[in-house]
Amino acid sequence: MYFIYVLKSKKDNNLYTGYTNDLKKRLAEHQKGKVLSTKPRRPFELIFYEAFKSRFDAKRRKVYFKTSKGKSSLKRITRRSYE
Repeated sequence: MYFIYVLKSKKDNNLYTGYTNDLKKRLAEHQKGKVLSTKPRRPFELIFYEAFKSRFDAKRRKVYFKTSKGKSSLKRITRRSYE
């Protein structure tokens, strides 16, 4: 399985979207600062994830969430996480 996930920085409340085939391992890497793009924004809270059978579908969904329409959909889906 492949997962897309959205993390919310507890430091600056910004979101980070990624994909992986091992969600637990990837979340641990983010929390430990092993991911350069998110290291200064730690700690994180997992606010959303979806599972896919194919890597292609997961990657396509991640790219969608990075578009303006996708960001607006994501904010609507996760609106309770901002309260």
